[in-house]
Amino acid sequence: MGIQIHNQNVQETTMSEEILINVTPQETRVALVENGVLQEIYIERNRNRGLVGNIYKGKVCRVLPGMQAAFVDIGMDKAAFLHVADVIPQTDNGNGNSQSRTLIDPDDSSDNDQVPDANNGNTAGLTISELLRESQEVLVQVVKDPLGTKGARLTTHVSIPSRFAVYLPDAPLATGVSTKIEDESERARLKSILTELIAPGEETASAPTGGVIARTAAEGADERALSADVRFLKRLWTSIGDQSKGLHGPAIVHEDLPLALRTLRDLVGPDAEKIRIDSRSTFLRAIEFTERFIPDVAPRIEHYTGERPLFEMYGVEEEIQRALERKVQLKSGGYLIIDQTEAMTTIDVNTGGYVGRRTLEETIFKTNLEAAQAIARQLRLRNLGGIIIIDFIDMQEDEHKRQVLRALEKSLENDHAKSNICEVSALGLVEMTRKRTRESLEHVLCEACPTCQGRGQIKTPETICYEVFREILREARQYDAEKLLVIASQDVVDRMHEEESASVAELEAFIRKPIRFQAETHYTQEQFDVVLM
Repeated sequence: MGIQIHNQNVQETTMSEEILINVTPQETRVALVENGVLQEIYIERNRNRGLVGNIYKGKVCRVLPGMQAAFVDIGMDKAAFLHVADVIPQTDNGNGNSQSRTLIDPDDSSDNDQVPDANNGNTAGLTISELLRESQEVLVQVVKDPLGTKGARLTTHVSIPSRFAVYLPDAPLATGVSTKIEDESERARLKSILTELIAPGEETASAPTGGVIARTAAEGADERALSADVRFLKRLWTSIGDQSKGLHGPAIVHEDLPLALRTLRDLVGPDAEKIRIDSRSTFLRAIEFTERFIPDVAPRIEHYTGERPLFEMYGVEEEIQRALERKVQLKSGGYLIIDQTEAMTTIDVNTGGYVGRRTLEETIFKTNLEAAQAIARQLRLRNLGGIIIIDFIDMQEDEHKRQVLRALEKSLENDHAKSNICEVSALGLVEMTRKRTRESLEHVLCEACPTCQGRGQIKTPETICYEVFREILREARQYDAEKLLVIASQDVVDRMHEEESASVAELEAFIRKPIRFQAETHYTQEQFDVVLM
């Protein structure tokens, strides 16, 4: 039985929020600070901007009937992935719209890691071969950035966001309201306004307007603000349509806002007290953007001019370094071990040096409660997504297990990404998923170690010595040489001259050839060469 987390704002606790925006010519970084503690970090590098939200004229390069999917060339190094359930069947109305579409809340969508049912929604049971053909050009939008070895994830269900609304061109005359707006009277008010705004006017019945969803930020917004948003989105879609007609794929048609402005559009809520920007040009652009589209946010924007760097002033730099470490220390003396792999992320909870309670069960319970809060923060800070397995310390009492799960759920309520938490399994593990559309912090800032190839471990000098012995035997049997030279790292050569000196002497006697060793400072511990001389 899963616990669905809808990320509502907690009313009973007061939360202050600050957004720090650090801009350099090479990259933009955004830090979300809640009650003085860094919770999320966003990084966008000018050479490698995120693709989510971008619209492309793509060209189908492969159709895979067995996977009910297609690979589409959008001009990136890797072909992007388009599943049959994300393809709109073309109709005869001349504008490429489907007759209907189920509206998905943009602020609370499910994780896209799982492949959807090929027969659900708008595909009406059609196969990928009936919907697409190779070399066909198709208008697509990126819903997930390339992750690891996987290309971007695409959809033909285009959606264009603004501050208060999301416009869905292929959902004619449909309206929706974010599930995070819980007040029924407010939901009814917004739905009524949206219904009026998308009623056929300048559009005709043969070419109806698209659908609109009210975003979470629309709560309390007046009709004039909503109307301005919808008019802007309609004009933008018309411009995108006109531009795409003159392009041949692969080509970009529409690029989403840069990170600094996207932050103002998507992340700034009523709890955000200040938005501090350390770049004057970005500050001026932000003021211009907010005064035009979200005037209530403009007074909260400040230009940071302090002598100390903005992120250093607020301790963000130090927190980013800690977020790249495998071990997370808890205040009680316990600690977490976080391992991120291609398939999943595992988190192990340990008591460490914490012995502060009178009974072992109480010690374990208190450690797990603290760990639940720390895990929720680390998931947001490191932007860990997909499948996550948490190994809490084994608890005997069912009530303690329920309280730890509730603590984890409560700590994730302010997370912008949706999570789904399962009950404690028979093995004492907590399984959960967290929505991901972009790379984790580790993948953005780090790369696999060239020495260990990402394993996190290297072979010992002893192991390498034995590999060298085997290689010498192999080459001595195959080739005729007067002597052999072994080039290896300093640690391996030192071991050969010391602990393994007797073994080297025995090997020389066996192959009847002298063996010399040479240390090479540029060699890694696992690297060696056997040279015939």
